[in-house]
Amino acid sequence: MISNSFKLGEDWLTAGITLNICKGKTGIALGQASRDKVENSWHIVQKIVDKGNPVYGINTGFGPLCTTKISKEETKILQNNILKSHSVGVGEPIPEELVKIMLILKAHSLAKGYSGIAIATLERIIWHIEQDALPIVPSQGSVGASGDLAPLSHLFLPLIGLGKVRYQNKIIETKELFQITGLTALDLGPKEGLALINGTQFIAAHAVKVVEKLHSILAQADIIGAMMIEGLQGSVKPFYKELHELRPFKGNIHVARRIKRLLKGSEIMEDHIDCERVQDPYSLRCMPQVHGASRNTWLHLKELVETELNSVTDNPVIIDEELTISGGNFHGQPLAMALDYACLAASEIGNISDRRIYLALEGNSPGVPKLLMKDTGINSGYMILQYTSAALASENKGLCFPSSADSIPTSLGQEDHVSMGSIGGRKALRVIENVEKILAIELLTAAQAFEFRKPLKSGIFLDKIHKSVRKKVSFADKDRVFSDDIEKGIEMIRNKTIISVIDSIEKKKDISLKTKYSAQFEHY
Repeated sequence: MISNSFKLGEDWLTAGITLNICKGKTGIALGQASRDKVENSWHIVQKIVDKGNPVYGINTGFGPLCTTKISKEETKILQNNILKSHSVGVGEPIPEELVKIMLILKAHSLAKGYSGIAIATLERIIWHIEQDALPIVPSQGSVGASGDLAPLSHLFLPLIGLGKVRYQNKIIETKELFQITGLTALDLGPKEGLALINGTQFIAAHAVKVVEKLHSILAQADIIGAMMIEGLQGSVKPFYKELHELRPFKGNIHVARRIKRLLKGSEIMEDHIDCERVQDPYSLRCMPQVHGASRNTWLHLKELVETELNSVTDNPVIIDEELTISGGNFHGQPLAMALDYACLAASEIGNISDRRIYLALEGNSPGVPKLLMKDTGINSGYMILQYTSAALASENKGLCFPSSADSIPTSLGQEDHVSMGSIGGRKALRVIENVEKILAIELLTAAQAFEFRKPLKSGIFLDKIHKSVRKKVSFADKDRVFSDDIEKGIEMIRNKTIISVIDSIEKKKDISLKTKYSAQFEHY
């Protein structure tokens, strides 16, 4: 149900608002202020065409053809041709959600009134968003400079009657969409084709999903890590505020406080408070430092994404009648580097999680059997689950080479430095999906170790989470097909089951995991 409306081109867009629009929870509107700006910009373009003074992309060719003059009569043909010639994407289509996010981001950018498009063009994009008529956009082909030319060209082919769309759960040709809806192809004016395909919306759409999904694995990694501390009876001292005030990184403080509160009231932790063990391995002891560093990375990405979502990223930019600037706002480098950073941050969450899984299998914690099963020999226990987490962690390491470190000149050297941010965005999401699987394995492993602490009870949070796991996956006292368990664990991670348990407890009880940095780390 739509609760409110977002004014395109006027309101401040965030990753969370974008996702709510995408899910139909927030509506979109084109206010009069934005309409006036868009119409004014369109009129300026018409005057440029009438005067005949060369302005890139309006009455000149594109890229290395920027010195080729285009006649007034041919300017419209030029705009249609650019959509056709630049539709060179290959590979599997990107998910529908990413397509819709791209449309939302482009509509918001165009509505700011610096791009020279017609109101009718912007209204057609809004129609596609509201009707879920989502173009088919291939995943490969963008180098992330001059914007995401290939994917954006495919995104807007339907405006001129070409390409394919997913509409009412079927993939159909655009001409069939027109037959069903009564729509007709738009007659693009000068500058419109270029305005549509110049921009960073493919990179930015992926960055929005990275902000969402990385936030989820960070929140769950703290919870699962805390459960592993209990299962292996680690120490709570590394999470004391007195330690982290001496090295006050926001992420570290936030993670330490959350984990300490998750462990509060635990009989398991109290049971070994006077034990002789001096300190734990790093994978337990250094969670605030490692998880916290990834939290700080996420915060950096979120801030950059918000700037990008509210920017004008096409070219040239129409400032006023006297000033049209051909610049580089389409270059994807600002997000490309941040996405590579986020990719590494996600990978490290999986890396340390795999180390905790391995630690749980060693049998060095009193009361917890080797391989998390008492009757081993005939049974292999949880041994091979760690093979899978190791494989996933290793795959992620290979994916961490920064895409933005590479650049291949294109456009006959006119575009001699490109960001490759589109590749970085896709890669970051792939790494996060692998981390979701690793965390699912750690969740199962921690729940198994947790079982050997009975009849001692945990604190209210982790006790409830353990029970929620057991509703899906039973305790294993002998070997079984563990891939079935892992799939259930992955489903729990992706559905944010354990986060829902935390939220439910916080609402019912006078207890919270919130910290002084929660406003920054828990909202996007």
